[in-house]
Amino acid sequence: MKRIFSEFMKALYNNSFVFTTEIEPKKTVNPEGIINLARKFKNHVIACNITDNPRAHAYMNSIIASYIIQREVGLETICHMTVRDRNRLALISDVLGACALGIKNILTITGDHTTMGDNPNAMPVYDIDSTQFIYMLRKMVDEGIDLAGNKIDGEVRIHIGAVGNPNANPFEPEILKIKRKINAGVEFIQTQIVFDVERAKRFIEELKAPPPFILIGIFPCNSYRMAEFIDKKVPGISVPNEYKEVLKKANENKEKIDESNIEYFSEMIKELKKTTRASGIHIMTIKYEDIVGKIIDSVKGIC
Repeated sequence: MKRIFSEFMKALYNNSFVFTTEIEPKKTVNPEGIINLARKFKNHVIACNITDNPRAHAYMNSIIASYIIQREVGLETICHMTVRDRNRLALISDVLGACALGIKNILTITGDHTTMGDNPNAMPVYDIDSTQFIYMLRKMVDEGIDLAGNKIDGEVRIHIGAVGNPNANPFEPEILKIKRKINAGVEFIQTQIVFDVERAKRFIEELKAPPPFILIGIFPCNSYRMAEFIDKKVPGISVPNEYKEVLKKANENKEKIDESNIEYFSEMIKELKKTTRASGIHIMTIKYEDIVGKIIDSVKGIC
């Protein structure tokens, strides 16, 4: 019998089409910002991802931020953990600590190399890779032992996620990498941002049975300049001209930009819901958090 620990996974197993979003703890000791964001998202999403030193920038610990949000706001979290910053001892320790704090979903991540971050002289760890991390988590959850076979006192109640990239080029190695993670026991996949619905469809189609749950990542842009930046500066991500053009015509008018994003992404979400086995949408933004609820509200009754 499948054991379900979190409301997020319960919704997925009940075949609900779910929405998640993301909060990035900053370089601060003040949790007020992440609490306010979580309150803004609470009535719209089933769970909220909490990033772990994204882009190799040293920010507030993702486990602590997850715990604070769950305690203060009551919004379930999906806690990111990278293998870049921890050896297996630290990963085991952090997973046990996360369990003790009531965190029930972990997204396993490799992590951008430290040379890309704000402490470029930091030494990356990579003691195990993200697939080995998934394997280790499965042993902790299913067998109650760590990677070396040492017994754990108490039950590890964690659901395990991984990241996929529908934009990968070449595409086939990415699919093989994801299938390796599926074989290791990952339960859900959240993808990198994708603007092209056909790329999202292709990614989902390639991951045939036995499938984990797949949430497609989208990224509404708050300006034409941001869309241009992503198209030209973010490797592997293509932003369709039709989307950039509607943002350009909005001419920095926030109301028109909101309307453009709602129209573009609601159509994409409807198409994915109608024609694929996607289990939901993961909405990421930068300084544009208000749009998350507006996009989700626009597809209510359909998704």
